[in-house]
Amino acid sequence: MTLLKIARMGHPVLLQPTQPVADTQAPAIRALVADMIETMLDVGGAGLAAPQVHHGLALFVYHVPLARSTGEDDPPRPPSALINPVLEPVGDEMVDRLEGCLSIPGLRGWVPRHARVAYSGLDAHGHAVQGVASGFLANVLQHEYDHLNGILYPMRMTNLGRMGFDSEMARYGERP
Repeated sequence: MTLLKIARMGHPVLLQPTQPVADTQAPAIRALVADMIETMLDVGGAGLAAPQVHHGLALFVYHVPLARSTGEDDPPRPPSALINPVLEPVGDEMVDRLEGCLSIPGLRGWVPRHARVAYSGLDAHGHAVQGVASGFLANVLQHEYDHLNGILYPMRMTNLGRMGFDSEMARYGERP
């Protein structure tokens, strides 16, 4: 497997909508998913979308580490892929989530997100998956899905005064 280079904010690949994956079982797609999972884990991320590694395809990988699980409705999850995903809000409840991004290193910001989302798509083996996510998983899925539509989290923020460098937010506190 190979560690992949991550595109940073300013690279045009991050602002382009993606194309659906035509053949989920193609060797190149299987290798890309494996490399993306390896890269995500190596850099300590919770998710990684194909545009972040310079591929304009509708797929992302994610996981929920034990330390980020928010309880029974949001259990830890092993690294997984979601190919050609569809996300839809469940209800109107919104929550502010503190987000960072591997494509925007060193910064974090508070982003309004749906508390629950329904998701569907294909897994790394081409099998249909669907469910309803809440907690940390709902946040990760929405963040990565945005990447597939050319959206970076600062574009979702309603108050840029709630964004800062990791070191400063740790020193002075995260302002919810």
